[in-house]
Amino acid sequence: MTLKEKAEAAVELLKKEYPDALCSLVYTDPLQLLIATRLAAQCTDKRVNMVTPALFEKFPDAQSFSEAEPEEIENYIKSCGLYKTKARDISAMTKMLCDEYNGTVPDTIEELVKLPGIGRKTANLVVGDIFGKPAVVVDTHCIRITSRLGFHQSKDAVKIEKLLRELLPPEESNDFCHRLVLHGRAVCSARKPDCENCCLKDICDSYNK
Repeated sequence: MTLKEKAEAAVELLKKEYPDALCSLVYTDPLQLLIATRLAAQCTDKRVNMVTPALFEKFPDAQSFSEAEPEEIENYIKSCGLYKTKARDISAMTKMLCDEYNGTVPDTIEELVKLPGIGRKTANLVVGDIFGKPAVVVDTHCIRITSRLGFHQSKDAVKIEKLLRELLPPEESNDFCHRLVLHGRAVCSARKPDCENCCLKDICDSYNK
């Protein structure tokens, strides 16, 4: 089985196991997803979803965020961890959105990563979920599971993204990454993977070794 065949098999097996491939962050527009994803760094999506309703009610758009002092944003996100850095990034990011993009979230990875605090993982998520473009979100679940399957032995997220873009059908890549998150939480955990009950075990290098 080639790596491309294995990737296509993994896509189908995960699709069968997790038919609903949805982002677990709650949002209603591109800016909200951008900010929620920034808040989710080293924090659970569940915690972020508890914090964002009051945050987005207070700051409904890029303009209102950009006019707030970082300290004001901090008050709403303290339970997310690293809140001072995140508040500073959100403030700088929304100022740049207002100054250079008329308050509108850009639709390409190249433009998104110019924003303060936004890396390729967040940019891919926004491009895939909001704008419907092929995207590969390389988070810890993606790195761990694709390594165990035998696609790579790397920790370099950019290299892994490039590899998966070559292997995955473009129209499936975004949902595939969402399903990896669900699978990583439910079955293929970091410390104690439940290999016997894994839908991917027949094509998994780690299991078959």
